[in-house]
Amino acid sequence: MRLKWLKYLAVYSVPLAVLCSIYFGGWFSYSAIIYAFGLIPFFELLTSGSIKNMDKAQEEIVRKDRVYDYLLYGLVPTQLFILGYFLFRISVGGLETYELVGMTLAYGVACGVAINNAHELGHRSNRHEQFLSKILLMTSLYMHFFIEHNRGHHRNVATKEDPASSRYGEIIYAFYLRTVKDGWLSAWKLEKERLIKVKKSFWSLHNEMLLFQLIQLGLVLAIGFFLGLQPMFLFVLGAVAGFMQLETVNYIEHYGLQRKMKGDRYERTLPIHSWNSNHPLGRLVLLELSRHSDHHYMASRPYQVLRHFDESPQMPTGYPGMMLMALVPPIWFKVMHQKIDRYKESLEGQHLAK
Repeated sequence: MRLKWLKYLAVYSVPLAVLCSIYFGGWFSYSAIIYAFGLIPFFELLTSGSIKNMDKAQEEIVRKDRVYDYLLYGLVPTQLFILGYFLFRISVGGLETYELVGMTLAYGVACGVAINNAHELGHRSNRHEQFLSKILLMTSLYMHFFIEHNRGHHRNVATKEDPASSRYGEIIYAFYLRTVKDGWLSAWKLEKERLIKVKKSFWSLHNEMLLFQLIQLGLVLAIGFFLGLQPMFLFVLGAVAGFMQLETVNYIEHYGLQRKMKGDRYERTLPIHSWNSNHPLGRLVLLELSRHSDHHYMASRPYQVLRHFDESPQMPTGYPGMMLMALVPPIWFKVMHQKIDRYKESLEGQHLAK
């Protein structure tokens, strides 16, 4: 059990592919994209993954092992180094347009990993881990996610009130427009409500949303001032590519699943309200994000002890492959609507059996 953490070193394979893309240039600049959205989805088609959970004794050992936290912490300087190296490479000149595109997409892949790590750290209760989460989100210009995800998404998941929960029949491109806009506005609303409760001024640095905007704008302007407009523009594009990966994951995680009303409020979030995948490569490089049902059932559980639930709806392949499928709506609807129909039938069968 003490070496069980070794498998999570796989998460560092993505930043390594990103660094190879930036360092080697040429057609190698697309290495990260090919690895993350080519090789990983291909190999996951050949696997199904394990549904086995740890027993309580094993879970307690793993929970107490700080190495799992150190793996998260190590990704923070890694992301900051990637940001600096990316900006250096694109600012020195001599690169072809196709290389700049490849490196910018590679940086976007790095941001996708960073946001996922920020997601895990953002659920921790201590200030230093939350601070690391915000630093990572800054590199993707998506710091409001810290507020909206923790105080909005987890409360409203699988309801029409949640910007990050996709609806049955909703095309992903329409979802992008809705979730990016409404998620940002929701974060402002949530922060305003918090400031009223603690009796702090909206127009002050106590307002984290206001502070986040100033930090992000300052970062963009600093890049433009010191390195030029092209590096600034490419950085913004890379950050957008990063947070669009997040929103693609949001789209697939709760698609077509809806919590029922019980009286004047929604039922408790259960494992049946999130799509799961046990495919091994996605689980490792995404720090068990694909065991999403347990994360929403009990958000305080750290990534290394997330569980499989038999009653959770299961995706036909891993998250990277499902993200690609979502980009082609006719295929997505054909596959997922059949899965949803069969899943609803199985739930009705279980209900009748009781």
